[in-house]
Amino acid sequence: MVRGKVKWQDLPPGMEDPLTWAVTSRDSGTIAMVARALEAEEVALAYQPVLRAGSGQVAFHEGLIRVYDPAGRIIPAADFIPAVESTELGRIVDCAALEMGLQTLEDQQDLRISINMSARSIGYPRWMQVLTRGLDRDPTLGERLILEITEHSAMVIPELVTCFMRDIQARGVCFALDDFGSGHTSFRHLRDFYFDILKLDALFTRGIARNPDNQVLTQALLVIADQLDMFTVAEAVETEEDATWLEANGVEYLQGYYYGAPTIHPPWHRDES
Repeated sequence: MVRGKVKWQDLPPGMEDPLTWAVTSRDSGTIAMVARALEAEEVALAYQPVLRAGSGQVAFHEGLIRVYDPAGRIIPAADFIPAVESTELGRIVDCAALEMGLQTLEDQQDLRISINMSARSIGYPRWMQVLTRGLDRDPTLGERLILEITEHSAMVIPELVTCFMRDIQARGVCFALDDFGSGHTSFRHLRDFYFDILKLDALFTRGIARNPDNQVLTQALLVIADQLDMFTVAEAVETEEDATWLEANGVEYLQGYYYGAPTIHPPWHRDES
């Protein structure tokens, strides 16, 4: 083998495909970057407002995990979560997000926020300790905390998710099913879950005012949410015409760049300075 060059036939079994090799190499670099950021505590939550339709009032903020790369650039979750989701590093990311979210709730008594989590973290002792200790320390936190679980994650271990939700909801915590409509949840399981909020996936909501097919599909999802007595949030609202259509068709909360981008410098930080 020529020094400095890799021949595909010299790669380990299962890595002969150039695309597989490239993806694995990229994921390895991403995992190393996230591990370094966590070790150095170079992580933050970026907050995005979720508004009550028709009122212009912020109902809550979603706290979205961010890490800093070695150059100090902010890396959004979409760029690293897929690589770490199924690893223990993903559980540590969830711990960091929850710790920061609970601290924000303690510091800002009039605030309500949502934090993303993987269903895999339910069985991770450290994550459960962070949650229970936070709720024990300040019982009002539960009433102001929303935990978001994606459809895909919830369906990995649905029975465990339903038991966990039932126990934690008794402490006031609400649950949101993130990316609803992306196709992972069967209606049987959806009925068995205890979700309070359904977040309509961007696949349907982005550009909906000019997409008749997505309008029909979204209306059907809204009927399901209403039947199951769940609030609805439309994600990825980016234009006034989309916001107008969603509000007119009964979506109760709106979130997206039209109302504000995620920021690590939320309004309450500016108020404190």
